[in-house]
Amino acid sequence: MTEIDPQLLRELDADRPGIAPGLLTNAEKDRHIERAFLGLYRWYLSRSQKTRNWNPDTSFDWRALRSNHSDRLNNIVEGFFAVEQYVPDYVTALLRVIRRSHGRSHFHIRWGAEEEKHSDMWHNALLFLRFRTPKWIEDFKQSLRARSWELPWDNPMHMIFYTVIQERATQVNYLNTALIAAGKSLLSHYRNDADPVLDEAARTIAVDEAAHYNFFLEGARLYLYYYPAQALEALADVIKYFSMPAARLIPNYADFSEIVAADSVYGPRQHLRDVLDVALENLCVHGRRALAQGIRLTRRVPHPDGSTRDTAIFDVLDCAAVREKVLRLYGRIAEFEKSVGFDLVDPVPLAPPM
Repeated sequence: MTEIDPQLLRELDADRPGIAPGLLTNAEKDRHIERAFLGLYRWYLSRSQKTRNWNPDTSFDWRALRSNHSDRLNNIVEGFFAVEQYVPDYVTALLRVIRRSHGRSHFHIRWGAEEEKHSDMWHNALLFLRFRTPKWIEDFKQSLRARSWELPWDNPMHMIFYTVIQERATQVNYLNTALIAAGKSLLSHYRNDADPVLDEAARTIAVDEAAHYNFFLEGARLYLYYYPAQALEALADVIKYFSMPAARLIPNYADFSEIVAADSVYGPRQHLRDVLDVALENLCVHGRRALAQGIRLTRRVPHPDGSTRDTAIFDVLDCAAVREKVLRLYGRIAEFEKSVGFDLVDPVPLAPPM
């Protein structure tokens, strides 16, 4: 992907359609973003505690989980278990990058607590499926944790787009696994794999992943609103180099990924159609091809030295739609904070007009 130099990105931000150049300094933009993240976190925490306060040990009838599933379904569950063993790394690695952001860092701690439940849930599922012994599971767990997961990018903007895609991908994985456990797969080798307990478990954490996806989506829109040029560049970069977390750390990940791809749980088609296309639509970006082209081509913009440069970066972003969604977020935050009384002591600022 062609790099765009920082000076041009700054010029493009000032030149985006419908906003007066210099309306906000970068410091002011950053304050708006941070205040929005804090309000979003407060709203999320309240909703999470009210609607998704389940327990990985006591919320499911593990004794009723079947222990005679197909090898393919067993391997899928084992793969999910392996991926979730890196939750401590997922939390600590990014927390070091975003620790100065009150709202985003505290959400990340909450996110980690909810992901920890997913890790324990898949651990319980693996135990009660009984195709692996408890000793084998413990040895496998220790072999996985002998290596550490590291961030694919070490900056907050890239990582907000990475988490948007990753959370949506995880949700798709779990929803499609729930279809198998619900007896709705059209594949013959899953004909006898219906299991109400596994179905409920997979759907429960898919709901969590949807909530996580929506938080990150709101945060990503904030960057698109205040720093559209840099944000689109980061988004294109993440799409180009994206891979699921821990894929290079799990010894048998190739076998797991082959099964989920071949059986339409999660493969290239689901990644493009159900993850990227959905995420881009939610981000108000017109599409993968338009994004890739827009980063490189075509509108001529002036440069201070008198020359011109090519870019069509804003042709791919629906600025009006981004503005509408960001204003809706600010309204939701203001309504929640008014219910608490924050509006009396620390009112959320209004987003500037785009």
